[in-house]
Amino acid sequence: RDSKTIRIQIDAGHAGEVTAETVVIPITRRGETPQRLPPGLAAIDRRMGGRLADAIAAGDFQAGREDRLVVYGPKGGELTRAVLLGLGEAEKIGEAEIRNFAGRVGRETGRSGFGRVALIVPPGPGLTPERSVALLTEGAMLGAYRFDRYKGSDKPSGRKAAPRLRIVYTRKAKGLAELRSRSRDAAKVAESQLMARDLSNEPPNVIDPESLAREARRMARAVGLRCRVMTPAELERRGMGAILAVGQGSQRPPRMIVLEHGATARRKQRGTLALIGKGITFDSGGLSLKTAAGMLEMKHDMHGAATVFGAMRAIALLDLPIHVVGVLAAAENMPSHTAYRPSDIIETGSGQTVEIVNTDAEGRLVLADALDYATKTYTPDAMIDVATLTGAAMLAFGPWATAGLGNDDDLLAEIQAAGDVTGETVWPMPLLEAHEKAMRSQVADWKNSGGRDAGISTAGAFLRGFVGETPWVHLDIAGSGMSGQATPLHIGGGTGVGVRMLTEWVRSRCE
Repeated sequence: RDSKTIRIQIDAGHAGEVTAETVVIPITRRGETPQRLPPGLAAIDRRMGGRLADAIAAGDFQAGREDRLVVYGPKGGELTRAVLLGLGEAEKIGEAEIRNFAGRVGRETGRSGFGRVALIVPPGPGLTPERSVALLTEGAMLGAYRFDRYKGSDKPSGRKAAPRLRIVYTRKAKGLAELRSRSRDAAKVAESQLMARDLSNEPPNVIDPESLAREARRMARAVGLRCRVMTPAELERRGMGAILAVGQGSQRPPRMIVLEHGATARRKQRGTLALIGKGITFDSGGLSLKTAAGMLEMKHDMHGAATVFGAMRAIALLDLPIHVVGVLAAAENMPSHTAYRPSDIIETGSGQTVEIVNTDAEGRLVLADALDYATKTYTPDAMIDVATLTGAAMLAFGPWATAGLGNDDDLLAEIQAAGDVTGETVWPMPLLEAHEKAMRSQVADWKNSGGRDAGISTAGAFLRGFVGETPWVHLDIAGSGMSGQATPLHIGGGTGVGVRMLTEWVRSRCE
């Protein structure tokens, strides 16, 4: 799967030697307005006929974090245009500001007609090469992303080369080879997040359980992961009645996809980690049918699986020295004469039974079989599941945070710390005995819905029943996994949330 993105080149040198049709320049301010052009850019200004300094001196450009000003060079000059992008107050430039700024640079790079683009990075607070190179790479790639492969009017007659962005540090950067290595690693992770976005954004007539399995096999071959796919016959032999029940209403039967990295004795000595993803490739609600409006974005209900797909790819490309297993529980939830029904009682792979109260509470069912399988097969030292699980998470957090809960406070703190590093907020939610009690059935071991009250936590309590003593955290990305809101790093649709966070968490476990 070839995600449309940009290619990054890292350089250091004199700004006056940069060749490009478009240069992008970050502008900070002290007080209300920028006072002058950043140091080291006089040569660029001369090539622009002094127009950059004039534009800043005029005072119209405030250098706020959303401010943009295009300045055109002299006719026939070497530089067609310079784009000034505001970074806000110099003293308040943190990692989030750099990453978001880079997302805006990525947008500029992808603009039609802008030609070769160079980002000129002058010396200044927050933009030291060592601190900023990975953030600029990551942000630019995320910001440049588009999903338009089905727009016939935009299809080129031939294969169009990916846009390129040259990032040039104007002061001498020590260890340019090391900077380029950091940029390459950041690009591997960002590209993996873009692949997760692609999978989430694909229409449900393209991505179904079987085609998701094909994508997983293809990706695994490309990066060196092991991949095995359980067909319905094997799921039946293993007694995985939960995932089979969810998928039995569809003509596209379910799959359990297992990706494995570092399956060697030496790497297993560092421990085994498991990542579990909900992969409902389309969720109609089943016989508990959703409304038409509620069904519209349900191609994104496999985003948890897409996140695990992307994280496993990044982990493999970085060759992290630890054993990691990714399990993607893929099914399509459809209404038909073969669909599972409210009041059915099903038996899961764990042997526990579940009363079906609502067929639209299907994600926790496929996860139950996946969590039990991973626990018993691999005995992981820690396990994380990722799922677009509840409307309650959407209402509580919108697209701005992911709900987190589990049976191990230290593990949840590790995930929160990884989220802080990558700019993906995880907010803890309670998991009380009362929540488990609400999920107990009078006619089976469990019921699959506890009603509207405390929806995030009751769903988590259900999942806790299938992990045994394994340290475990559940991440509900129902709001953060898909959003119609545009940000510097995202234009709408699947966000790819969790790929960078889980990769960072696994990397921290290797230290």
